[in-house]
Amino acid sequence: MFSRHCRPSDIKELLCTTVGLARDTLIMLMDQDDAILAIDPTMPSNTPSSPYRVVPLSPGQLTEEEDLLQNVLTQVADQFSRIFKVNDLKTEISSRLAALEKRVELEGLKVVEIEKCKSDLKILQDELSLGNRSNTPCKHTIMEEPVKLTPQRDVPKYPKMLSCLEYMYHDLGLVEEFNMNPIILKRWLLSIQENYRNNPFHNFRHCFCVTQMMYGMIHLCELQERLTPTDLVILMTGAICHDLDHPGYNNAYQINARTELAVRYNDISPLENHHCAVAFQILSQPECNIFANVDPDVFKQIRQLKMLLIKCCDISNEVRPTEVADPWVDCLLEEYFTQSDREKSEGLPVAPFMDRDKVTKPTAQIGFIKFVLIPTFETLMKLFPQIEEATVQPLRDSRDRYEELKQIDDAMNELRKKTENIPLGWKKN
Repeated sequence: MFSRHCRPSDIKELLCTTVGLARDTLIMLMDQDDAILAIDPTMPSNTPSSPYRVVPLSPGQLTEEEDLLQNVLTQVADQFSRIFKVNDLKTEISSRLAALEKRVELEGLKVVEIEKCKSDLKILQDELSLGNRSNTPCKHTIMEEPVKLTPQRDVPKYPKMLSCLEYMYHDLGLVEEFNMNPIILKRWLLSIQENYRNNPFHNFRHCFCVTQMMYGMIHLCELQERLTPTDLVILMTGAICHDLDHPGYNNAYQINARTELAVRYNDISPLENHHCAVAFQILSQPECNIFANVDPDVFKQIRQLKMLLIKCCDISNEVRPTEVADPWVDCLLEEYFTQSDREKSEGLPVAPFMDRDKVTKPTAQIGFIKFVLIPTFETLMKLFPQIEEATVQPLRDSRDRYEELKQIDDAMNELRKKTENIPLGWKKN
């Protein structure tokens, strides 16, 4: 009925006022059985089923000892409250308790979300697993007439990517090691997502795939036992930020078209410099600075990215199962073709591998896999031999598959040429 912080003297005065007595009137509180009730915050509620009565007392009804004790207790209670500032202390404790409850409520959300996304991460790891694809059936369809390649953006939408990225930081011990505020980590990831454009290929889904590959490589190569926590946070953060605000047009276009980025960075890796600048612009905002509690010397190290491993993860699409990798190749070609179309319209040089009139999917991939992907991953394999089965062998299988597709294309083109050279009206005898 009453707050536990109420004083008995306050309750007594309230009861006196309620029944029309002077506030300093001596009273007794009695229940329906005429038993005396103690006047304090724990007293029972006054209900129709168990009512109590306020009985005023004249001074003569109390013995001298009772009267003296009553006065002494009242004075002691008032003095105690004033000396120890009980009311002020109650107010301060209530304020601190409310603030603490709010903090627990906010920071406790991370535990719930981490638990919720564990099953999602397991599904994603299965979908994006570094598995062997030697038995994957060929999906190539022979077309009767030559057509321009116009890929479709049929890439799976991975659920709860932000929660999974957050879980990776917790699972690798980075949040604890670098004293990251869990709420700021959420804001940082949201800001990262907002700063990826909706390109066919260089978008936030690509950022997630590269980071998931990095997370898998850290476990596969047992890097937690070989590298420092600073190295690990550099690898993960570099993977997340590596294509921030990518405009969908590569460095060659930026330089040839004399874009603002090319001018700003004097034609020196304009995109890479821009990605890095955007990453640190985000970190410069206090509400998004996950490294706010990191020593300045350690923060300087974080700016030096571990490029080889990040590059491997960035170009690792063909390591994945065909049903995952294939749509991403289509998205990349769509982005290439958009750029080459614009270059043609602006009278700029066009790279052959981006020209929709010259490139096919097999020819686009064979050279890239043979001369870029396999040598890069074989270099990494010298450091971590255990990655051969999970990464290098799938690349070799992918190269063989595209070479087989190219042979089929070449045979069909040769047959088509012979058919076109047969004179009209020729009949077989």
